[in-house]
Amino acid sequence: MTNIQVTQEILDKCPVKRGVKGSPAPIPQEGEWTKCKEIKDISGLTHGCGCCAPQQGTCKLTLNVKNGIIQEALVETIGCSGMTHSAAMAGEILPGKTILEALNTDLVCDAINVAMRELFLQIVYGRTQSAFSENGLPVGAGLEDLGKGLCSMCGTIHSTVQKGVRYLQLTEGYILKLGLDKNNEVIGYQFVNMGKFMACIKKGIDPAQALKENTGTYGRFADAVKYIDPREE
Repeated sequence: MTNIQVTQEILDKCPVKRGVKGSPAPIPQEGEWTKCKEIKDISGLTHGCGCCAPQQGTCKLTLNVKNGIIQEALVETIGCSGMTHSAAMAGEILPGKTILEALNTDLVCDAINVAMRELFLQIVYGRTQSAFSENGLPVGAGLEDLGKGLCSMCGTIHSTVQKGVRYLQLTEGYILKLGLDKNNEVIGYQFVNMGKFMACIKKGIDPAQALKENTGTYGRFADAVKYIDPREE
């Protein structure tokens, strides 16, 4: 920095030579131990979550950083409807920025801003998912966080004392039916993988055939004595 102002009181004092200077502790980064002094020294892929102030929604943010610059961003949100549009804008804003720029940029949604703050701390402290991966992870690795068919793995479960639990969405996909045993306890479910289903539709496959090909079951669904639609029954 230039034009640093120094008080006359300091100028009038005699100089004392500094002895121990210290240095940054090495942090694990992409298979190496690195002493980072500048933003350009930072690399790594990691993910984390942040909530908005009223805690009405959350964002899971994945960043792939190379030489201090965000090369890849995956923005997933759940909560208020506006968050999805905020994610769309944040997805355009983040790539190409240094992590310091991104930390101090309005990413539209408070939850995304908080997630960015938490990721910044993880990355600069060397707590990345790729800390011990030689050369880190390639751009595009963030998509591996998604389920097959590039759909976010989202769990949506609703339950009440009066009527019990209803599985609506799980890792496998959209829940079609729940299988119950003789005690009316859930022992399995039937699902459709919406990512794969839509991929088939885009290829021109008949919707009924596409649905059949991408419908599966989990647990002891075949042994159930009763099946219910969790959204209707």
